[in-house]
Amino acid sequence: MLTATLAAISCGCASHVITKTTVTQGAAKPVAKDATRDELIERYNAIARGVQTLNATAELKPTAGSQYSGVIQEYHEVKAFLLMARPANIRVIGQVPVIGKTAFDMASDGETFRVSIPSKNKFLVGPVSAGRTSDKPIENLRPEHLLDAFLWPEIRKEEEVLFEEYNDDSGRYYVLTVLRGGYRTEILRKIWFDRGDLQVSRLEDFAPKGVLLADIHLSDWRAVDTSATSNTATSSTATSTTAASGSAVSDFAHSVVIDRPHDDYKLELQISKIILNEPITAAKFQLDQSPGSELVHVGEAAQSQQQNPAPAKDQKP
Repeated sequence: MLTATLAAISCGCASHVITKTTVTQGAAKPVAKDATRDELIERYNAIARGVQTLNATAELKPTAGSQYSGVIQEYHEVKAFLLMARPANIRVIGQVPVIGKTAFDMASDGETFRVSIPSKNKFLVGPVSAGRTSDKPIENLRPEHLLDAFLWPEIRKEEEVLFEEYNDDSGRYYVLTVLRGGYRTEILRKIWFDRGDLQVSRLEDFAPKGVLLADIHLSDWRAVDTSATSNTATSSTATSTTAASGSAVSDFAHSVVIDRPHDDYKLELQISKIILNEPITAAKFQLDQSPGSELVHVGEAAQSQQQNPAPAKDQKP
């Protein structure tokens, strides 16, 4: 009887498979915070008003495109020192890690840009308005593209601003769309807010006809050093750093990715040190040509060709 019982149990077990299912909890998404259109505009403008000057050190690495990689490719990345002051002054010095050799030195005052490339023995000069005019990547460097990522323009009261929610697998967002007025209404700028913390996570700048000039992603918002002089006027020998009363910025993005699709490059900056609203003298933005370097006037060839087109083959010059 015992043998028969064991046989029956054995047969029953063989005909049934026992399975165990474990249910795992997915990663919890942060609770989405709520805000109104006006609250987000004021939040954005507070940062724009509160950053009058910037002094930062960052690791700069090209992740796509050819413009900057033409200079940085052999080093993979450079240590960058950034100086910026409103309305449009910028100086960026890139150095090779460890040995401290200068890879490039760039400056712009909002009208004219200057770029020194010691390894190529070239000094580039051109108007800020000049676009990507050269087939040589090295001649398409533009320091003001970095300026746009850090010194934001305020949203003016007369500008029309649309407000929307956007959700995807990466998170939940609010989006402000600033419109360009005139003969035809177009998108000027899009400002994305992460609803997890209501920080600005993305900026998109558009040219007329919907051309995407820049797609800037910001993250790793952390506390920054703010100069005690941020709410006082500087002397006449220094660049003005007066910040709006009550607009002190306590946090700033330490990870910035700049994508310029029509300029054929993408840059990643990881900031290691940043000081806001410290007085910066005008001399810091002065960049002179090194003796013996080749002077290249960027944009002049294209402008000259437009003004004086080549004669037709059957036309005598």
